[in-house]
Amino acid sequence: MKLVLAVIQDADATALVRVLSQNAFEVTKLASTGGFLREGNTTLMIGVDDPRLDELKRHVQRTCRTRTRLVAPSVPMGEQNEGLVGDPVEVPVGGAVMFVMGVQEFIKV
Repeated sequence: MKLVLAVIQDADATALVRVLSQNAFEVTKLASTGGFLREGNTTLMIGVDDPRLDELKRHVQRTCRTRTRLVAPSVPMGEQNEGLVGDPVEVPVGGAVMFVMGVQEFIKV
């Protein structure tokens, strides 16, 4: 058995939880913050039997997509010159980060 921690963008959370529930995966949803833009994201805790791990990965890959955002470049306070404003930069955000850990024992009370 494995415990998967999937960190995903908030925009994908509802759809992924729905897909996983429809396919008989038990999911616990945790609110979290982090990443490059310090935006809200969602961490899902998913217990999965070894034979279904690849299926879980496929659902996450199909549901959690990468998007691009325009972000204003930040300049350190000591290096700001008046009149110089950087153009927004397009950066990729989203997708998913998955941590797969072995579970020694699982008890459901």
